[in-house]
Amino acid sequence: MSEDRRLDVLRAIVEDYVATREPVGSRALVERHTLGVSPATIRNDMAALEDAGYIAQPHTSAGRVPTDKGYRVFVDRLSTVKPLSAPERRAIGSFLEDAVDLDDVVDRSVRLIAQLTQQVAVVQYPSLRRSALRHIELVPVGPRHLLVVLITDTGRVEQRTLDAGLDLDELLVARLRAQLNVCVAGRRLPELTTALRDLGAAFEPEHAPLVASVVAIIEETLAQESEERVVLAGTANLARGGADFNNTLGPVLEALEEQVVLLRLLSEMAEDEAAVSVRIGSETQHVGLLETSFVTTAYGDEHGAIARVGSIGPTRMNYPGTMAAVRAVARYLTRILAGS
Repeated sequence: MSEDRRLDVLRAIVEDYVATREPVGSRALVERHTLGVSPATIRNDMAALEDAGYIAQPHTSAGRVPTDKGYRVFVDRLSTVKPLSAPERRAIGSFLEDAVDLDDVVDRSVRLIAQLTQQVAVVQYPSLRRSALRHIELVPVGPRHLLVVLITDTGRVEQRTLDAGLDLDELLVARLRAQLNVCVAGRRLPELTTALRDLGAAFEPEHAPLVASVVAIIEETLAQESEERVVLAGTANLARGGADFNNTLGPVLEALEEQVVLLRLLSEMAEDEAAVSVRIGSETQHVGLLETSFVTTAYGDEHGAIARVGSIGPTRMNYPGTMAAVRAVARYLTRILAGS
């Protein structure tokens, strides 16, 4: 039996099952696809695919459906991800470029992926741990209070108010602001502790308490806000496709509510060599996600990848379409964050 023909049969089964949600028989393959062989030969190929664990027969006298192993072979043999159409790309660009800040970009991105895929969309928020500081602003808001504003290269803004404990000198505040930005601009979180530690040496001893207080509130803010988080949209799409799940939707929804589960998967998938990573069924290694697949890719800025975006749906998903949508949104996110 031809190995290439067997894989063509598997591809046809996956495509038909995704399109119809019905088990696929040999007669349907002959009618819908030009495989160049007789129905008897296709039946033999299907028997071999079943023996190898790529397809399964859900019940007697039924057609075949792909298994997780079969989907994996199908995905791995996608030589290229078909790009979205020009109108689709223009629509994505227009929708995302109208965002007013980072929160709006993330919110628009997750809703856009959910709409494009009709599945659950996941966007990992740019973490301060992976971001670099672009600027620190110090703004006196009274005789003794100082607003400390941190702005990252991804557009994330964090601010805290500091009680200086003494009347503020505007010249000292301006000098401290300048020195801070020399120390931190362009540095990522792991590099900041060392850079900030030596800042006090640039100031007179009588100014040390103010410098120490500002450094402390910066470090405290970075520590508090470095926690990873994800944003979801389109959970209702799973309910509309409930027939794809043999069990109830409960375990799936519970898994999606556990951000630690999604963050673990995103972290593991970040190590994959493929530009667009796919975890299918049991590959997620979580009992609640055994009937789902997770498609993700990275987005970033001029320094490289900082987080991931993705889509979660039933294993019977349109893999090429989902991969194309996720990749397209990630590319626009990267373009926006890089300021190009």
